[in-house]
Amino acid sequence: MIEETLADAEQRMGKAIEALRRELATIRTGRAQPALVEHLRVDYHGTPTPLNQLASIAAPEARLLTIQPWDKGSMGAIERAIQMSDLGLNPTNDGNIIRLVIPQLTEERRKELVKVVHRKVEEGRVAVRNVRRDCLEELRRLQRDKEVSEDEERRAQDQLQKLTDRFVAEADQVGQQKEQELLEV
Repeated sequence: MIEETLADAEQRMGKAIEALRRELATIRTGRAQPALVEHLRVDYHGTPTPLNQLASIAAPEARLLTIQPWDKGSMGAIERAIQMSDLGLNPTNDGNIIRLVIPQLTEERRKELVKVVHRKVEEGRVAVRNVRRDCLEELRRLQRDKEVSEDEERRAQDQLQKLTDRFVAEADQVGQQKEQELLEV
């Protein structure tokens, strides 16, 4: 019982860290990355559709993203979605391909983005702690229902705390990597 509960907690904490990584990948650095625009919602025939389902996205150069729609009729909708997003990018369209030039970030914008990274990392830590709380409640319930002894519950709580500490440290490390990426000129 305890092993299953701890394994479930570890799996859910891992998913929280993966979600944090995906979230941080969408924060713009000075470098072009397809993850920047992959999940933008494009109004395609009245249906909000992720951009990566409508076009191939590539980063041929460090400061350039190219978006090649599979349906040429969706180019206008893709351009509108990019302009309406909070990325601050201006698409150029030559009829076949949409180009996004990623401008150099200003020092002020870098500092704002670092604050956003800190906020996202804190949300990731909170998600990990919420998993810990759920698992602790489950362990207490098992002990209350006399399915495990007090000693087993205490040991499991210690293991859970070590697990939580490991994933919180991983969230901090992911945040530090993104911060360094942002501050590198």
